[in-house]
Amino acid sequence: MIHTIDCKGLKCPQPVINTKKYFDSINQGEACVIVDNEVAKNNISKFAESNGFKWKVTEENGLYNITITKENCGCQVMDFTKKFTIVISTDKLGEGDDTLGANLMKSYLFALSENDNIPTDIIFLNGGVKLTTEGSPCIESIQKLKDRGVNILSCGTCLDFYGLKEKLLIGEISNMYTIVELMNKAENTIKL
Repeated sequence: MIHTIDCKGLKCPQPVINTKKYFDSINQGEACVIVDNEVAKNNISKFAESNGFKWKVTEENGLYNITITKENCGCQVMDFTKKFTIVISTDKLGEGDDTLGANLMKSYLFALSENDNIPTDIIFLNGGVKLTTEGSPCIESIQKLKDRGVNILSCGTCLDFYGLKEKLLIGEISNMYTIVELMNKAENTIKL
């Protein structure tokens, strides 16, 4: 019997995450992912293709059924041992509309918290410190990353500037010297 992954009504990136979790849990097998929009269909198809799975899409009554087959290929497990640091200097991702940017940042941090490859450290600077304080829509994802061992640091000068030091909910208050040391020791640094 084919396993069904019902992702109708779910926003990006949840359909891909649900699909990935299922296929990570099995060595081989087949599942039908059901989505209700073309973006989700495309994202699930790209996920299947990038993992070397067989897949096909059918459309029925406005729903997309993506049948994915994972065969036991004896593939090597990817090495995620390289240390990297992410520096987040804003509470929005990208340039343009602020509401869209805030939604993209929330989605990014959620997807990162669900990913196999997580950073060693996440450093929040400037407006990025707003993500670690009261009222942040990203606290749950950042907490999950912290629970998985990610070092969460917020710039103390930045928290003071925005009047948020007393509202810090997650991670530690840091200073520029420590931040520079962490960035210099990282094998790779990603800046958002």
